[in-house]
Amino acid sequence: MRNALLPALLLAVAIHAQEGPPKPRQTLPVASEEAALGWKSLLDGKSLAGWTGDPKYWRCEAGVMVGEVTPETLLKNNTFIIWEGSASGDFELKVSCRISARGNSGINYRSGPVEGLPFALTGPQCDIDGAKRHVGQNYEERGRTFNALRGQITRVRPGAKAEVVGSVGDPAELAGAVKDGDWNEYHVVVRGGTQVHLVNGRVMSMVIDDDVAARRPEGRIGVQVHVGPPMKVEFKDFRLRLLP
Repeated sequence: MRNALLPALLLAVAIHAQEGPPKPRQTLPVASEEAALGWKSLLDGKSLAGWTGDPKYWRCEAGVMVGEVTPETLLKNNTFIIWEGSASGDFELKVSCRISARGNSGINYRSGPVEGLPFALTGPQCDIDGAKRHVGQNYEERGRTFNALRGQITRVRPGAKAEVVGSVGDPAELAGAVKDGDWNEYHVVVRGGTQVHLVNGRVMSMVIDDDVAARRPEGRIGVQVHVGPPMKVEFKDFRLRLLP
């Protein structure tokens, strides 16, 4: 009897060996539990405490950070209001923004000061503009300038210009996801040399920055009013989360 069972046992062992280890159970992504992710608010809802900027251009109205350029206060240089903290390492930030039709602004991160020029920053920026010409692109203020236009995935090699390596969508179609004259949510994710800009949940641009000598591992966060015609930009629900 044992001899009769032996071929069957050997066959079972052989089949099991061919199958390999058990396969893990498949899982699907789930909705983000934002409240449990450790977001820190950068606005106290009643003042500009914790921020430094020129009061000629920046104020708080009903808990909203307002930047405004009038015909009497036209700019010769872009000016920022700068968060007094520092986002070291990897992080993501979110903020809701509303901008006038001719407005031009941006969210700077991992940025440094500009010698001799108060309230100025140099570093990567998620662009914001009312005309939606630049919205969502990656522009390095007072630095390497255009690192990725809307719709582009780029790589920046040491000492070289940004190279287009892929696409996140058609630029015009992506611009259509941005609401005119209304509140839009901007979301910036920075991990190592990778910078991702989203607006209303749509990825607008992505930069893989391999130029370690040119990029900053940490720096300041600030928002901008831009040289040009009179404009108004508003920010609320500004929050930051450090990534593990």
